[in-house]
Amino acid sequence: MLISLHKVVHLHYTLTNEEGDVLDSSRGDEPLAYIHGMGNIISGLEEALTGRRVGDRFQVSVPPEEAYGVRDDELVQIVPKSSFEGVKEVLPGMQFRAESADGMQLVTVLDVAGDSVTLDGNHPMAGMTLNFDVEVTEIRDATPAELEHGHVHGPGGHRHH
Repeated sequence: MLISLHKVVHLHYTLTNEEGDVLDSSRGDEPLAYIHGMGNIISGLEEALTGRRVGDRFQVSVPPEEAYGVRDDELVQIVPKSSFEGVKEVLPGMQFRAESADGMQLVTVLDVAGDSVTLDGNHPMAGMTLNFDVEVTEIRDATPAELEHGHVHGPGGHRHH
């Protein structure tokens, strides 16, 4: 069976940046499972998986445009510390979910100076070329319920990357 639209794919992966640092890996854990063609994973990786079969091992380098996008400086903004009601201490590196014009957005605290907090609304991996070492471990047809819900049910499912 080949990887194509609406197949459930299980895979092991190791993700590294251009410096070779490991950013994420499924090894030593359950394989990642996703439904092909549903936008569950970044487009550059999904494209590289199309037509593969169980047992295939390969490396793919995904540019920012096909991963988490190019960094957008307009997504960096300064807000008053009073915006963080109920948060005892706001520190660089903390992440919060914020309401934006495009819906919920993850923001990362870059800097705290006096009463001002600098937030970055870019994805933490925006602007990065991502290198994946992938092994396809299982391919099956998605169930009607999985297609309706848009994600895999059972082991390996419900993880967002």
